[in-house]
Amino acid sequence: MSTEQADAARSDSESLGSADPPALLRLGRQTDGPRFAPGHRVHLLRGGADFFPAIRSAIDQARKRVLIETYIFNDDPTALGILSSLQAAAARGVEVSVVIDGFGSGEHGRTLASRFAQGEMALHIYRPERWWHLFRGKGVSLLKRLHRKLAVIDDEIAFVGGINMLDDYIDPNHGVLSDPRFDFAVRIEGPVVQDIALSMQRLLWQIRLAQPPVALSGPDRQPVAQQLRDRTRQALAFPRRFSLPVPLPQAEDVAVAFVPRDNIRNRSTIERAYLQAFDSARQRIVLANAYFIPSGRFRKALIRAARRGVRVQLLLQGRVEYPLQHHATQALYSALLEAGVEIHEYERSFLHAKVAVVDADWATVGSSNVDPFSLLLAREANVVVRDAPFTSALAQALQEAINERAVRVTVPPLSLWARLRNRMALALVHLAVFITGQRRGY
Repeated sequence: MSTEQADAARSDSESLGSADPPALLRLGRQTDGPRFAPGHRVHLLRGGADFFPAIRSAIDQARKRVLIETYIFNDDPTALGILSSLQAAAARGVEVSVVIDGFGSGEHGRTLASRFAQGEMALHIYRPERWWHLFRGKGVSLLKRLHRKLAVIDDEIAFVGGINMLDDYIDPNHGVLSDPRFDFAVRIEGPVVQDIALSMQRLLWQIRLAQPPVALSGPDRQPVAQQLRDRTRQALAFPRRFSLPVPLPQAEDVAVAFVPRDNIRNRSTIERAYLQAFDSARQRIVLANAYFIPSGRFRKALIRAARRGVRVQLLLQGRVEYPLQHHATQALYSALLEAGVEIHEYERSFLHAKVAVVDADWATVGSSNVDPFSLLLAREANVVVRDAPFTSALAQALQEAINERAVRVTVPPLSLWARLRNRMALALVHLAVFITGQRRGY
């Protein structure tokens, strides 16, 4: 990094509020499980129909600062609506900073960078995709993606969940969906918002120290980006109408913990939070996860719970989105079913949720899948909520999906070909984990 870049990075770090770089580096390690703080208001947001109006309303009322992290910032009408709110906020003097993942946003990210460059907003691309790294011994680094979906407005309101800046009816690989993706987020007010903001500021400081805000656009990229935009807009020619969600009853003293996962100080925090909850479960565990290839200790914790009489229900992906992950997951069915774990495959649309409830008053919502890519490599963020009404609302939404939009799996695939296919897929995932050097229980 040149002297000019270093000076720019130091100058940029001054805009990160009261948290100076040394303070950011002291962001605490969570070694004993989630750290709960009382005094929160938490709203469960069911899919984009709830999430996008809520976050746009918060951005439209922002007075000082908006921070956003997302894996995908698409170029569809819903995402462009968020962009419009961000532009309006910047025009009235609000500090706007957005971090997107270089692989997740791809060409759209470069187009978005050119739009940001025209205003008062800062866009950072986390690890711009450079495929030649695969041939220079940096393949593992390439897989360490920013998968978090976070937003903080004025250090007072935070959004955490699994929903990208991407219309619920659009899938980057499969076009227009007949039904929206199944996903969740939460809107939070209270002390934990400061922890979330600090985590985001710390990442911003690291990125700015390494590189100034990027604007990766150019004439060679525009034709591809334009084709993608045109296809999306044609598919979504019909108007989308969102209404503000009906809020859940506002509990004034909800205990919440922010649980980030990174490759520095919090490598196992999310998995540890799950395992502690599973080991203490007495009545039920309901887990919905898009990509479910858990570690051996994760599977054993579920099996132990089922064998001591806990009802364990898994809501997993029923449609084949990524064949390798899908069939690797099915290779795990036999042992789970034999232990009494219920498996339900969601078939109405793509399942993108990363949520769980345990007993009557433990729930988690976030971005982390239960697979090695999330639990060993990516930057992820969940929240854990200890509140009976919130847990009940999430459990009800999951039970409705299980009863009305999923099919229960009672026996694993029995044909020789299906068994071989699934085992080969799981072996390839294990090989990928071995290559990364991050085996640890997988």
